[in-house]
Amino acid sequence: MLTHHQSVQLRVDRFVRERLEPALVRAAAPVRLEAWEAPGEPVPFADAVAQPFADVGPGHRWGRAWGTLWLRLTGTVPAEWDAEAADVELVVDPGFVGDSVGFQVEALAYTADGRTLKGIEPKNHHVRLGLAPGEAFEVYVEAAANPNIIEGNTFAPTVLGRRETAPDEPTYALGRVAVVHRDVEVWELVQDVATVHGLAHELPEASPRRAELFAALDATVDAVDPHDVHATAARGRAALADVLSSPAARSAHRVYAVGHAHIDSAWLWPVRETVRKCARTFSNVLDLMDADPDLVFACSSAQQIAWIQERYPELFERIRARVDEGRFVPVGGMWVESDTNLPGSEAMARQFVEGTRYFLEELGVQTTEVWLPDSFGYSAALPQIARAAGAGYFLTQKLSWNEVNQFPHHTFDWEGIDGTRIFAHLPPVDTYNSMLSPSELAHTERNFADKGRANTSLVPFGFGDGGGGPTREMMAAARRAASLEGSPTVRVSRPDDFFRAASEELELRPVWAGELYLESHRGTYTSQARVKRGNRRSEALLHEAELWSATASVRTGAAYPAERLRSAWRTVLLNQFHDILPGSSIGWVYDQAEEEYRRVERELEAVIAEALAALAGPPAGTGDERAATVANSSPFAVDGVPAFGVGVPRAGDGGVRLEVRGDDLVLENGALRVVLDENGLVRSLVDLATGRESVPEGTRGGLPQIFTDTPRRFDAWDVDVEYRRLGQDLDVADAVEVVERGGRRAAVRTTRKVGSSVVTQTISLEAGRRVLDMETSVDWHEQQKMLKLAFPVDVHTSSARSEIQFGHVERPTHTNTSWDEARFETVAHRWVHVADAGNPGSGLGVANDATYGHDVTRHARRGGGTYSVVRQTLLKAPLFPDPTADQGEHLFRTALVPGGVAASVEAGYRLNLPPRPAGAEGVAPLVAVDGTAVVETVKLAEDGSGDVVVRLYESLGERADVVLRASFAAREAAETDLLERATDASAVRGVERAPDGATVRLALRPFQLVTLRLSRGEA
Repeated sequence: MLTHHQSVQLRVDRFVRERLEPALVRAAAPVRLEAWEAPGEPVPFADAVAQPFADVGPGHRWGRAWGTLWLRLTGTVPAEWDAEAADVELVVDPGFVGDSVGFQVEALAYTADGRTLKGIEPKNHHVRLGLAPGEAFEVYVEAAANPNIIEGNTFAPTVLGRRETAPDEPTYALGRVAVVHRDVEVWELVQDVATVHGLAHELPEASPRRAELFAALDATVDAVDPHDVHATAARGRAALADVLSSPAARSAHRVYAVGHAHIDSAWLWPVRETVRKCARTFSNVLDLMDADPDLVFACSSAQQIAWIQERYPELFERIRARVDEGRFVPVGGMWVESDTNLPGSEAMARQFVEGTRYFLEELGVQTTEVWLPDSFGYSAALPQIARAAGAGYFLTQKLSWNEVNQFPHHTFDWEGIDGTRIFAHLPPVDTYNSMLSPSELAHTERNFADKGRANTSLVPFGFGDGGGGPTREMMAAARRAASLEGSPTVRVSRPDDFFRAASEELELRPVWAGELYLESHRGTYTSQARVKRGNRRSEALLHEAELWSATASVRTGAAYPAERLRSAWRTVLLNQFHDILPGSSIGWVYDQAEEEYRRVERELEAVIAEALAALAGPPAGTGDERAATVANSSPFAVDGVPAFGVGVPRAGDGGVRLEVRGDDLVLENGALRVVLDENGLVRSLVDLATGRESVPEGTRGGLPQIFTDTPRRFDAWDVDVEYRRLGQDLDVADAVEVVERGGRRAAVRTTRKVGSSVVTQTISLEAGRRVLDMETSVDWHEQQKMLKLAFPVDVHTSSARSEIQFGHVERPTHTNTSWDEARFETVAHRWVHVADAGNPGSGLGVANDATYGHDVTRHARRGGGTYSVVRQTLLKAPLFPDPTADQGEHLFRTALVPGGVAASVEAGYRLNLPPRPAGAEGVAPLVAVDGTAVVETVKLAEDGSGDVVVRLYESLGERADVVLRASFAAREAAETDLLERATDASAVRGVERAPDGATVRLALRPFQLVTLRLSRGEA
């Protein structure tokens, strides 16, 4: 038996479906359709409209996947229509399949002279003409045959992710295209009903307000003549007027609604399609702003605005005008919404430098917030980096995706590794694509975790991921919920209005210290290993290029290649977008990214070669008595060559011996003794200075392990903990070979075959080095198989230290709590270090040159106590969205470093910034540092002044007194923010100048980041 409310609901649903929705259009007329299909990649408007167009009609099949169809729509508004110009529109269906927005066919409408009008997507496929009856029109439509790769969320392998593998068959068929006379009163009634109906469903069954709302809906159906909806819609609206005008309670939750369109800079589409998605979305936004003066829209990626500036200059100028008006609001201050786990220290800083500078220079706006709604976890270094770029606020909603633990706050202070705090907000609506529906607003109020102390939250609204943005229906929902009994209040606003109100409301805020770990998408630390190597290599080359170019400029007067460096940086920063570098995009994206990394490498190698040639001259020739030099771009001396200098390397003390002892091979160099078993695995690693054994009895280090990796849902994104039950040790080698027998180096190579793949490892020990190097070469042809490299370490500890940007984070390795248990795969940059509890100077570091995913576990030790196992996650090989991910050849370098954290820091730099051959002349470093600070970057100032900029940080988590010495005339040394603007000195304690240099004394707190600007010239 139906309840009364259920009966009303059925009645209202049919009333809307069969009476109101068909009456949204008073009249319609056909238009002439002509088409031209682009034979390959998209072409500009001017090229397209010059092509021969042919007549087509509804049902015309078109569009090989990723293709483009241009339509010319011409006609006249029927003279007999009694219509206001504002009510005359085109409706265009280029072939929608269902109503998903941003994941299928979409289009952009243009005027005849090439001005963008509006994007066309499901749920938003009208184009306002603004024409009176009798007036003619000509509109062009660029339709994109983007395939729906994620249809049904099946995550099955697809051939659609590359143009060359996609089928040739047409993907879409043209739907209805017409000029229509819109009935605004009926449309408003539909919005009224949606709000009242939706709100009624969110209220308790016994609520008097709920009963009142259903009664009003029942009365509305009575009031509208089903045979003459157009004439009686106003009566229906009148029946709802009282319930819609009843104000919200004083205690109602307060929502600040911000127009938004999360546009992934690449994901299930290539970067070139993102450029067009931006044009469609921003055209939508400007069109809606023209029609609705209340809309405010936030845009978070400088890269996306830069694309518009380059490709759609007229659209960019209209955006600039709305920015000046305060309604189109740049936010975030980053070049893209990047991943924050994987980018290196300087790259993370440069995301803010490039983004914030672009918004300042091109749009005159200083952003004040970090806007990262969809990135896959947030580095504990981010609060300090963001503050150093001028940001005071942080927003994400991604932690609502946690699989195990619900994050305890929605509004709080987030504290980074150095103690810097930033005001943080997690919108309790749990989406960045809100439609401002009553159900979403009700969820926001119910879900808000900080009730009693605060009552305000932000809701980003608008279609996103694939773009689209806010619609007029969403704005109608916002107006109706502005003050409505039973609902949170809604105010469409700028983000900074929300942040000011929320921070003032909650002055005593809870504090979350450390990383914001996402309990999901752990596979993004590993998927698409080649792109991760390309990123790491590009970061290193940029470091070298800036260092040697700055040195050449100061020492020789060589021109500083600022534009070449900026272009390379912007390419690298784009590819750090949170669906590119993490490995969760289609194959087309990775084909392009790998080619871009190769291009960046070629360009930067040329920059480095030019700088070193200016500094050190040509390499020593045959018979030249001068010794060949190397350029050391590491912040640590290497083989006697100073940090950031060029000099002759000194051979390591002593030599290396390799002996056969039974089935074992023993390598020894005076610093380490290493024993390899019959399968080439590390059975013993002894630090001869201390006698400390690193390998627990009965275990083996450098052990490859293979695991079945079939996540529950997101193939490339996820690693599920169940993988641990499905592993196999590759402990038996097919071949073990001594390839270097000693002298300066001893090396042993092992080969293992697994499935269709081959894993080759070369373990080597060099004279004078307290490091065991391991090179793992993989020819990988497995799918949904994860390859790890395991290193048991004989330490008793409950935590591990992992390098992140400008420092390291210490994470528990026990599983005392559900938070600890959920953190079963973690990210590290160049090293992970474990040591006995209370003795961080002991232990072992495991450094890498291109690996990010790790796990660290504790195990019972023979004879009592525990030991730890550090594992690098080398390969993942998912099937979706790129079924060829991680196939082919890979190279991974690992270094095992006995000792404390400082040794691991140094080894990480050595592995990633090896010395390179230079000319025959030595070069003194521009700067040198005493103390535990590490200089991350040496460059020239962005403003072209020639000032030298030095970025450094305290590396060990200790307070430190540091002395920086500049070996060039510096008239001033000033502390700056990341954008090289002067700030109040927090670290500089004194500056001593001399004619040929300067000494800067600093006092650093643990992990403090400092940027110094050294103005050149005598004091």
